[in-house]
Amino acid sequence: MMGRFGRLGWWQRPAKTDRAIVQRSMQQMGIANLADRPIGDLSGGQQQRVFLARALAQEPHILLMDEPFNGVDAATQEATLTLLDQLHAEQVTVLVSTHDLSLAANRFEQILLLNRRLVAFGPPDQVFQPEYLRSAFGPQVLILNGNAVVDECCPPDEEHLHTHSKVQS
Repeated sequence: MMGRFGRLGWWQRPAKTDRAIVQRSMQQMGIANLADRPIGDLSGGQQQRVFLARALAQEPHILLMDEPFNGVDAATQEATLTLLDQLHAEQVTVLVSTHDLSLAANRFEQILLLNRRLVAFGPPDQVFQPEYLRSAFGPQVLILNGNAVVDECCPPDEEHLHTHSKVQS
C-alpha cells in the first residue's frame, strides 16, 4: 500500500480503488502471493519486484530506474523487461540506467551515452559507434569486427597516471 500513500491525504484510509491498484500492481509483477510476507524475508529478486510494484501503484507518467537488472535472477530480469514493454505501450516514459550495453542495444529505442558529459544520444545503431564508445570508455574498450568489449575490471587510476606522467617529464 506504500505506493498509494502519496495519493492519500493526512489520516485518509485507502479506498477500494487504492487496494485494487495495489493488487493489480502486485499481480503484474508476479508477487501477489507474497503480499503477507515481510520484505526482509524475500529474496533480492522478489524485493526488486516489490519495489517495482510499489512504483507501479503510484501510476507514474515517468519512471526512473537505476540499474534494475543488477543482482537479480533471470526471472526478475524478464519480468522487469516485460513490465517495461507494458509501460511503453501505455505511453509511460521510462529512463533506465544500465552498464549492460548489449541489453541497452537490443531492448531500448533510444540510448543516452554518458561519461561525465553527453557523448551521444539516439537510436542504438547510431550511438554504439566506435568513436562514441572510445569517447565514453577510453582505453577500456576494445572493438573487434564491430563488437565492443569493455573491461570494467580495472579502470585506469587517473591519479596514478598523472603521477606517472610527472615522473617521466
